[in-house]
Amino acid sequence: MSDTILPEAIKPGPDCTSMVEVRAGVDQVDRELIALLDRRFAYMAAAARIKPTRDKVRDEARKAQVIGNARADAARRGLPDEAIAALWNDLVEASIAYEMDLFDKR
Repeated sequence: MSDTILPEAIKPGPDCTSMVEVRAGVDQVDRELIALLDRRFAYMAAAARIKPTRDKVRDEARKAQVIGNARADAARRGLPDEAIAALWNDLVEASIAYEMDLFDKR
């Protein structure tokens, strides 16, 4: 379990005894993930503002580093690292597309 403080009605996964509890927990985590994505995409907006040229938006070395970090963290936690790497690939590609769009609107 992470250090996240859960609302009283939301039980940690290992304590759930019904699908109602599981679904409430999943829905709460989804809301938290969207909030974190909002923070992440704010950094993409900053990058679009800071990078001097459009060709600097896509950085394959950084993309590989970010995905590698996520894969390694997932493996340390006993999570399916291949699936996490695939999710992170999609996340990074969506982030690049978002940043490109913002860069083009400058």
